[in-house]
Amino acid sequence: MAGFLAAGPPAAAADADLVRNGGFEAGLDGWSCSGDSGAVVTTPVHGGSSALRATPAGQDNARCSQTVTVRPDSTYTLGGWVQGAYVYLGASGTGTTDVSTWTQTPGAWKQLTTTFRTGPSTTSVTVYTHGWYGQPAHLTDDLTLVGPDPGGPGQPQLPAAPTGLSASATSSTSVALTWTAVPGATSYTVHRDGAAPLSVTSASAAVTGLTAATTYTFRVSAANAAGTSPQSAPATATTPGGGGGGGGGLPAHALVGYLHASFANGSGYVRMADVPASWDVVNLAFGEPTSVTSGDIRFRLCPVTECPNVESEAEFKAAVKAKQAAGKKVLISIGGQNGQVQLASTAARDTFVSSVSKIIDEYGLDGLDIDFEGHSLSLATGDTDFRAPTTPVVVNLISAVKTLKAKYGPDFVLTMAPETFFVQLGYQYYGSGPWGGQDPRAGAYLPVIHALRDDLTLLHVQDYNSGSIMGLDNQYHSMGGADFHIAMTDMLLTGFPVAGNTARVFPALRPDQVAIGLPATTDAGNGHTSPAEVTKALNCLTKKTDCGTYLTHGTWPGLRGLMTWSINWDRFGGWEFSRNFDAYFGG
Repeated sequence: MAGFLAAGPPAAAADADLVRNGGFEAGLDGWSCSGDSGAVVTTPVHGGSSALRATPAGQDNARCSQTVTVRPDSTYTLGGWVQGAYVYLGASGTGTTDVSTWTQTPGAWKQLTTTFRTGPSTTSVTVYTHGWYGQPAHLTDDLTLVGPDPGGPGQPQLPAAPTGLSASATSSTSVALTWTAVPGATSYTVHRDGAAPLSVTSASAAVTGLTAATTYTFRVSAANAAGTSPQSAPATATTPGGGGGGGGGLPAHALVGYLHASFANGSGYVRMADVPASWDVVNLAFGEPTSVTSGDIRFRLCPVTECPNVESEAEFKAAVKAKQAAGKKVLISIGGQNGQVQLASTAARDTFVSSVSKIIDEYGLDGLDIDFEGHSLSLATGDTDFRAPTTPVVVNLISAVKTLKAKYGPDFVLTMAPETFFVQLGYQYYGSGPWGGQDPRAGAYLPVIHALRDDLTLLHVQDYNSGSIMGLDNQYHSMGGADFHIAMTDMLLTGFPVAGNTARVFPALRPDQVAIGLPATTDAGNGHTSPAEVTKALNCLTKKTDCGTYLTHGTWPGLRGLMTWSINWDRFGGWEFSRNFDAYFGG
């Protein structure tokens, strides 16, 4: 009896640190970061060899979180070390009062702690860290949640990582996944780089909405009330090529070049008949308006006073037909650096359609290249959703191109050559912004591309004459090397939230709709990229090799090819650009 009395009440569960991978030594395992904002770095760190670096962008405050299993009606202390300004640490879903704490000033590592009590029926909470809008990257390390361990006799144990994962493409846009069921698991999560996790309750999943001719990598984790398992070994699948888009007839990998047909410059004039067979698409530069707002587009061959070796109209037209007979496409390119085009009225829109049609018909061309630069496109104040534009110059351009497409039918070739400012910059900024004050041209091509994506044959953004642009890794990339082309192209093939708004995501284009735009020589434009660096970019995007430090969100063997300014400059440079393309793709 005395021994029984001395035993006292049963011991409480021992306190434990319940956060998984709080020191980020296993990368981002166990953590989910908004908009791919988080990355693991090896310096600076507070403890161990790794820390979390998260970068706010646009409307995304770089929130990284983890759901943790806890014991009801219990007290827990959340702690962590942070570096940066306006860095928050908190817990939600506590069942009582959610808590958070923050540091205001940058500098050395600072410790944040806060305490909360779980509700009487609370079995899990979400712990998180985030920065603040417009602030630079911040660091988090050694994050802990200390309190009663919810495990013990009769409690579920953490499930093992799934095994036996296999992936097979079932169509150009879907993949079927299967794996071995995990004992004790109540649900599974399918992970794919650059995509939101997919939750299922059985040991199989159908992943849809994918891009044709693209390689995807999948992993699976298991979960129950005790938490989430480590991820499985990866499995890959490649979707077959798909149709769609306007203007078929291009080879699997195409070389696109601009021909200075209406003017001369230091590169010299090249007659249409003398364009080498390497070039699959020849864009005639340029059709230009009679005035900025007229919509009246005119094209003429270079005057003999500028180009003494220019061919006659009849010779030019015959050479166009010869190119087409050889399987090449010849387009009229509208705009260029000096050809500002603003379709501000329906009258200008209609004039654009009729005048462009006249050029296409007169020369027997295959389609249209839109090369609106400078101030041709900008967004009106309040036009904030690329999916439903209201700005007249944008709405009228979309309408005009759809009219041309309907007139000439499914073989009409439609290409675009925007600058990065009008496309990828839209990841950070869109138009004048929700409060005004930004450059209204930022991202202004996005509504045009989006509205015409089903008609678009090829988008070749000019990866040159560009400032530094933020990629999906939330780092700035500068032109001139493989890294810039990899990051900019990854954005087009992955999709991205416009101005950081995850509710407004610009969807990925198909890889057969995308080519990389580069200057042919150092004389052709700023940002010239050496053949070796071009090859590295192609290797990374189509084979996932030579990627350097940038992690792409997929592999795209169906990437259409390259565009250059220009055919004339390539000849001036001894055909270095086109010969590198032919060597790479076996042309």
